[in-house]
Amino acid sequence: MHDPFISVIVPLYNKEREIAGTLRSVLAQTLRPQEIIVVDDGSTDRSASIVEIVAAEEGRGLVRLVRQPNAGECAARNRAIAEAGGDLIALLDADDEWEPGFLEEIASLRREYPGCGVYSTGFTVISHDGRFPAPGPDRRGVVDNFFRDSAHRYISIPSASAIPREVLDDVGGFPEGMKIGGDLYMWIKIARRWPVCFSPARLCRYSKVASNRSSAIYTPERTPFSFEALYDPAAPIEEREFIARAALGKALVLSAKGGTEEAARAARTFSFTRTYRRTLRKVRVLNALPVAWRTPVLNFYNRLAWLLAKKGL
Repeated sequence: MHDPFISVIVPLYNKEREIAGTLRSVLAQTLRPQEIIVVDDGSTDRSASIVEIVAAEEGRGLVRLVRQPNAGECAARNRAIAEAGGDLIALLDADDEWEPGFLEEIASLRREYPGCGVYSTGFTVISHDGRFPAPGPDRRGVVDNFFRDSAHRYISIPSASAIPREVLDDVGGFPEGMKIGGDLYMWIKIARRWPVCFSPARLCRYSKVASNRSSAIYTPERTPFSFEALYDPAAPIEEREFIARAALGKALVLSAKGGTEEAARAARTFSFTRTYRRTLRKVRVLNALPVAWRTPVLNFYNRLAWLLAKKGL
């Protein structure tokens, strides 16, 4: 199989400090893509101008900027996919970067393991404390069971993944209007229908220190998409547990921001979980606290968990 036509898509919102480094990591690939499409989702800083500067420096029209009013990350991704001409769509967030061999490894995976719904690599977390290798499978190739093998490990995150065009045509786009968990929603739709391929090579740098990582102001989602609606009680237990993980992780964030009712609904719907009982308890405890306490408590817990994880505990 020949190398695919690769389109790199980057949703962008207020990342003026990071976007140049992100784009230059794409331009430094040993296997260059055919196009890089950046959708500026109504940024209010200099992000779009910096993209234009990098595009002018590149000089061959590889980088293309598309502007739209703010509609959210999922909508920006879908707009980029619609603009892209490639048969393999590589996802990259505007604050993450690739190691030089990322696209070459993705193309190699697709040649060796055709017919998969998503191709992903391992990644390194960049934090204020340094670098941390994210836990993932140690075997290269098609994963045995995406839902089961994702428990307590990472197989696919957006910035370390590429999706074939025919898969996107099959499952549809990202869930527009969903502010948290849109990537997990997509992985569930793909893994229900297609095998997933993974390389343990850590060829992506995922940033936890970037600017504008999330809004501090809670506003309810206005979207027809939800993990509750995606949940199928007749599905295999591994799939049901994965959806519970996604929904309860989202519920923690919503609760911290004041979304008490949404978090409580998720806790009720996914109370069956055995694998993620700890997360379920955290949602219930957080939801019982005064709203003003929730973010500091959750931040403290996450900070402690991060330090313990770094020590292998």
